[in-house]
Order: sequence, then structure tokens, then C-alpha cells
Amino acid sequence: MNKPEVLVIGGGPAGSVAAMRLAQAGTRTLLVEKRDEGHDSVCGGFISADALGLLKRAGIDPDALGGHPVNRMRFQLGPRRLEAALPFPAIGLSRRRLDAILLQAARDAGATVQFGRSARSLMGGRTVSFADGTNIAAAAVMLATGKLNLRGIMRPGESAHGSAKVGLRLALRPSAACIVDLTGMIELHLFADGYAGLVLQEDGTLNLCLSIGAQRLRDAGGSPDQLLAMLKNEAPLLLERIAAGRPLGDWSSIARIPYGWRATETLPGLFRVGDQAAVIASLAGDGIGIAIASATAASNAFLNGGPAAAPAYQRDFARRARRPLVCAELLRAIAESPAWSRPIARMLSIRPQVLAWGATATRIAA
Repeated sequence: MNKPEVLVIGGGPAGSVAAMRLAQAGTRTLLVEKRDEGHDSVCGGFISADALGLLKRAGIDPDALGGHPVNRMRFQLGPRRLEAALPFPAIGLSRRRLDAILLQAARDAGATVQFGRSARSLMGGRTVSFADGTNIAAAAVMLATGKLNLRGIMRPGESAHGSAKVGLRLALRPSAACIVDLTGMIELHLFADGYAGLVLQEDGTLNLCLSIGAQRLRDAGGSPDQLLAMLKNEAPLLLERIAAGRPLGDWSSIARIPYGWRATETLPGLFRVGDQAAVIASLAGDGIGIAIASATAASNAFLNGGPAAAPAYQRDFARRARRPLVCAELLRAIAESPAWSRPIARMLSIRPQVLAWGATATRIAA
């Protein structure tokens, strides 16, 4: 294609939705994704009502996604179990399927999509250098690289080490008993300095996503399997579910997750979207919602104000994301601390409706 007006770096939900909306408006858009087409990511695989509503407004039929319906949530703290109805509809959906649908929608809208090209650095805010030695300049760049940074453009206000959290993911073929117990359910297991979420996906697989303090993983020799063995007394049901299933592939991981971070500033022409705009704790289950909301806001800002609109967009979205991120960080702090989570669990057993408040307070959009 000719020189793109907008270069989108990253083919996850944020990058795909931004590329789709820009191309629909007639903007010459190039999306570049470092991996080959068709892959899963470290993701909870949970899509809530706000994200589904944003997808619908973008022209994606939520019913066509084929996700596993989720209408209840369960919190497991050792032997103690708390359950409540979700205050909104949700689905379990693999990133492989969601990304494939959104990337095809971007193509159908007229965006050019290239796979297998790894961006290495950003120069001057609008020129990207790639691992193959080429550079691409554009009037604007949509930075949708997830939790990973490019050289020369660290997240403002984030230290080089981020936070001391590691994300782990494993897909499982669940047992028949597990399918019965988790149908329609998002199940969260709480333990010291971390938590794990389980949800069934559209293809019948079970998605396990785990957030853990980096030191606990180091204590396990860096081995996720050894880490699980160390959690046997804190999360016995989690280990029981994993042992009864069959792993599908290897663990995937991501380190230095900066939970609670928001981009409050940027350069003209550089629009940060998805996790480059705001990183919500995975416990909240609204990472996809933030991805789509930021991509929608960023594309609207560019279409209405051009590259110069980037700083105002970034400030506005940071304000919008503040409440759900603060609420999510509060919930994460409670969940990861036994000193807090046990008394809170006793209180919630009496007033389970508070669980519904927590789920609603962490949504980016209605």
C-alpha cells in the first residue's frame, strides 16, 4: 500500500478495532502484528457486557462470537466458597477466536494487515523501526502492543521494571465433572499474593489465567507446575480441577505487569490504546472492555482532530479509566492478602450482593 495515514502496532482487540474503525472512515490504515495469524494470549478469556456492547456499536454481532454464556461468579478462598449472580451478561471466549474475528473485520473494512513483523522501536513518535531493518512513517501511530513496550517509548510514569506481577495461562481439556460445575460460571481462586481464574471457552476448553507475585514464582524455581504444587494448601480445588483435566500445550507467560497504570500524556500523533492506555487488574475481567473503549475513543479522536488530537484523547481516556482501575486495585489488594480476604469473605457470605457491586464498579463503559 502507499504510505499509511495511520500505522497500528499490534493485532489484539485494541489494534484491530482501531484499524477497523479508521478504515471504515476511509483512512489508509496499516496494522502490523508480530506473531503469525491464529494464536492465543495470556488473557482471562472473559468478556463482559460493556465490552459486548462496545463490539456491537462497532458493527460486531456479539451473538456471532459463539462464546460460552456466563451468568454467575464464584470466589474460592481455601475451603470457603462464595457465589452470586453476575449483574450483567458475559461470555467465555478464547483470544484466538476473538482476535481472528476482529482482524477479519479490519480487513473487510479496508485495512491492510501484515503478520510476522516485529516492531522494535519508535522514533519521533510517528516512525516505527522493525526487526527486519525497515522503517515505516505515518501521520499517526496507534500503539496497541499490550503490556509490552517498544524501545524509546516506555510508558510515562512507569518504572523500567513495572510491577512485580507475572501472568500465566494454560488451556485445559476439562473433566466431565468440571464442565458441569463450571457451566455458566467464572470461578476465581484467591491465595496469598495472587489469584487464578477459570472459565469455559466457546470450543469447550477451560481457560486458566493466573496472576502471581514474581517472588513466589522465583521460589518455585520459575516453574508454573512447581508453583501449583506449592499452592496445594491454599487452593486445593484449583489443583483438583487442573489434575482432572488435560493440558493443551504449554504455559504462556508475561512478566512485569503494571496493574493500575494509566497513560495521562502522549506525543502528538501517538495514540496509546488497550494496555498501553490503561492496565486493569485481571481480577476485574474488563481488559477487553478497556481495549475496545480506548480504540473507539482514539479512532474517533483522530478522525475528528487528526494527529494533534492524541494528547487530549489520552488525558480524557485516563480520566474515564480512573474509577474502574482504582476499584480494581482495591479489590486486588484485598484478594491477594489473607489478612483482608478472610474477614471480607465472612462479610460477603452475609451480604453477597456486594460482589455484584464490585463487578459493576470495575466496568469501563455501560
